[in-house]
Amino acid sequence: SMASPALLMRVVASAYSVAEKAATIVRNVMAAGDLEIVEKTGANDLQTKADRLVQMSICASLARKFPKVTIIGEEELPTEEVTEELIEDGHCEEILKKTCPAQYAGIKEEELVIWVDPLDGTKEYTEGLLDHVTVLIGIAYGGKAIAGVINQPYYNYKAGADAVLGRTIWGVLGIGAFGFQLTEAPAGKHIIVTTRSHSSTLVNDCISALNPDSVIRVGGAGNKIIQLIEGKASAYVFASPGCKKWDTCAPEAILHAVGGKITDIHGNSFQYNKEVKHMNSAGVLATLRNYDYYASHIPNTVKQSLVP
Repeated sequence: SMASPALLMRVVASAYSVAEKAATIVRNVMAAGDLEIVEKTGANDLQTKADRLVQMSICASLARKFPKVTIIGEEELPTEEVTEELIEDGHCEEILKKTCPAQYAGIKEEELVIWVDPLDGTKEYTEGLLDHVTVLIGIAYGGKAIAGVINQPYYNYKAGADAVLGRTIWGVLGIGAFGFQLTEAPAGKHIIVTTRSHSSTLVNDCISALNPDSVIRVGGAGNKIIQLIEGKASAYVFASPGCKKWDTCAPEAILHAVGGKITDIHGNSFQYNKEVKHMNSAGVLATLRNYDYYASHIPNTVKQSLVP
């Protein structure tokens, strides 16, 4: 008989189905028309009914199957009973068929930390920029992001009534990443993707120093990593605090699975163990290729302003 799949592959396979359920919730809340928007720390830091329901759905669904895994979500929520219709019990068979990399085969539940951003790009969601929105489930082991799921609930939403809406991208270090077409940005072009709603003099000075051919301003960390892996941008640069571990964990795993690199502005890698502080206070620098060019052009003034 077949050995049962390794824990990591079961977690990723479940996270895939849980993310698809999350996308349905995101679309249903929007379709129902009342987002129930609350400001957390200000007008650029919002929470909607979708953020709340999706986090409850993801965390409760994964906790029920993997009770010893640590799950850390973005939203501070009251511990209320999660209704059964929010629970997703399924998994993606395709993922279970892949062989778990040997270095992860013996992982136990209590060694995993799952970082959840139920709705990355909330501000854009409230403004109708629906292609910016992602659901992020990142899986960490030994403080490193090793697997991730990114769902885009509104992928293809401008493609007409017959288009299939939404997609799920997933990846595991040592296996690769799936659900999209890996594409490199045009050679010799410096196309930078950065924040849309959290700009500052520092953010803009840093970008200018990189001599960009063009700058794309979009919401969501998940969305920005997708720009890199689909060849729409050559670097993701954010010279500011504000990004958190749940923003970067899933995207990092997917980017690293295809040979890209993400660090803070100083070149330090991110840590994802459960005790770590949630803020990536020294910004973000990510590329699919040519990381060293961008890292070497970050001005010292920028580095001195951002303390890890």
